[in-house]
Amino acid sequence: MSRQQHYEFQEWWNKQRENHNSDLLLFNEKSETPNFVAVEVASPAGNHADRERTRSARQIKHVWLLKLIQIASSLAYATNGLVSVVKTANRRIKSDSSSERFSYRVETRFYRVIKAFLVIVVLLLVFELLAYFRGWHFSPPRVRRAADLVEYVYANWLEIRANYLSPPLQSLTNVCILLFLVQSVDRLLLVFGCFWIKFRRIKPVAQFEYSSSSDLEDYPMVLVQIPMCNEREVYQQSISAVCIQDWPRERMLVQVLDDSDDTTVQALIKAEVHKWQHRGVHIVYRHRLIRTGYKAGNLKSAMSCDYVKDYEFVAIFDADFQPTPDFLKKTIPHFKGNDELALVQTRWSFVNKDENLLTRLQNINLTFHFEVEQQVNGVFINFFGFNGTAGVWRIKALEDCGGWLERTTVEDMDIAVRAHLCGWKFIYLNDVKCMCELPESYAAYKKQQYRWHSGPMQLFRLCFMDIIRSKVSFMKKANLIFLFFLLRKLILPFYSFTLFCIILPLTMFLPEAQLPAWVVCYIPGIMSVLCILPAPRSFPFIVPYLLFENTMSVTKFNAMISGLFKLGSSYEWVVTKKLGRASESDLVTFAESEEAHRENTIHRSSSESGLSELRTKRKNRLYRKELALAFILLTASLRSLLSAQGIHFYFLMFQGVTFLVVGLDLIGEQVS
Repeated sequence: MSRQQHYEFQEWWNKQRENHNSDLLLFNEKSETPNFVAVEVASPAGNHADRERTRSARQIKHVWLLKLIQIASSLAYATNGLVSVVKTANRRIKSDSSSERFSYRVETRFYRVIKAFLVIVVLLLVFELLAYFRGWHFSPPRVRRAADLVEYVYANWLEIRANYLSPPLQSLTNVCILLFLVQSVDRLLLVFGCFWIKFRRIKPVAQFEYSSSSDLEDYPMVLVQIPMCNEREVYQQSISAVCIQDWPRERMLVQVLDDSDDTTVQALIKAEVHKWQHRGVHIVYRHRLIRTGYKAGNLKSAMSCDYVKDYEFVAIFDADFQPTPDFLKKTIPHFKGNDELALVQTRWSFVNKDENLLTRLQNINLTFHFEVEQQVNGVFINFFGFNGTAGVWRIKALEDCGGWLERTTVEDMDIAVRAHLCGWKFIYLNDVKCMCELPESYAAYKKQQYRWHSGPMQLFRLCFMDIIRSKVSFMKKANLIFLFFLLRKLILPFYSFTLFCIILPLTMFLPEAQLPAWVVCYIPGIMSVLCILPAPRSFPFIVPYLLFENTMSVTKFNAMISGLFKLGSSYEWVVTKKLGRASESDLVTFAESEEAHRENTIHRSSSESGLSELRTKRKNRLYRKELALAFILLTASLRSLLSAQGIHFYFLMFQGVTFLVVGLDLIGEQVS
């Protein structure tokens, strides 16, 4: 219980009354004027001061004790939180690494190199900060005049970096700048070629068009293949879109090539096939017992059927593609009267391009690929890489070049290169679009990009001598080797990662090696504008696009090295996860088909249920390489502040933040 107020004064007052009664003056009843009590309230100064000092010391002691307790509890809370975060991060990293076989060994080696680079950069930053606060940045010390050991070490470091480290770094910088300029010129020429096509209105024209008066014999026999593997979310919409093609049913056969290892998915796909068989569609279900060779093995097995010899063309659609009903009527006529034509490739369009930032950035990339690269190469060279789906092949051309091979993870590019070496020609139709779906999570997109960039290097290593020994012209050989493979598949990820993720941070710590501002900012900005021209609605995302492309260079570089030198699991196929997005045109088509078949309504309950199942649990993954590079770039940006390099600082800072966002999996959907 706390003592009452004025306790000390009351105690003193009682003592005074007991010891000094004579000093008290009472009222004099006989006096006309009252006499008041006169009391000397002065207390002994010494005792009071001692009590005040004792009380003040006690209070200060209690206050500091409380502060120490608060600091200790705060430190314990922060420590527990940090330990929890580290454990969670380590658990997620380990679970991802153990659950995914996706290039784990190469990822580990590559991550160790990046982690070592991070340690070196942090040590250099600490060293440079020490030198800055000692004023050595303004008056560099010399070895002979060093006052202490630290100054002596820093003086030697200055000589070593100027004489031994900066010259080779500058040479590597010059090589990467040269490659960067060559690739920029190539992209500029592609854009000029696209402008020329638009200006002259050049496009492939078919010699024949189907009409209501066309005879049945005018429709060639077409085989339609839908390869899929555990495609629970999209199997229904792809099968339905193919089965309602405006093509005589007796002139078309649909093959559903199911490589699913999930028996539930197999049963669902079989039920969908039976439903369309009852409606009179010629459709068959195939399931391999020995599932080797991934998609190439699946297509190869389907082409070995005896009835394939009765068909002239084969159209291929992945499980998430939804061709329009007039797809075959727009593509098949281009083969009429053109016996040298092997492939008609159509353009992809995306049902979920505005779903999130990741899909918007993918849309910019793929729009440039189809609008510019594929169209220019198709018009001027009659060759481009087959996109693996939404295309029609002449079966004779497939057989002539050896059919589907299982030697790489890019079987579509493999068969396109071999057909080109055999003298076949390709046509690209930019105005015929086929709806499909973009990966909405960074994990799915990263796996897809790894396969797309490791496969071409596998193929280049395998078919290089075939290109040299082929009978095609020298210009076609040069185009295949230098443009198709080296420049666009090897040099692009090499210089992008090396220049902006390795050389640029190093030049902050080795200032004798210079990286011009126009390489860091101006030329990449111009190239980004060129890439975004085919998708003008995406102009607000030009800066995120530039930064994200540099971030993806890590995955692309790792994949390129793995495919070129046969490292890790570069031969492993990982199916890109889909969510079963539906397009408006597809829904209209389903509505029309439902009116024609009221007894069997078409719906997408399984796709929707699969989507809801996917979205029930979200979990951010942590990507070690991206996080390590984020800290490297942010550390280099701090070092650039000491040198007052404005453009370099801002680029390093924003690029480091982009790596951090991607490393924390804050871009795209987190679908488990």
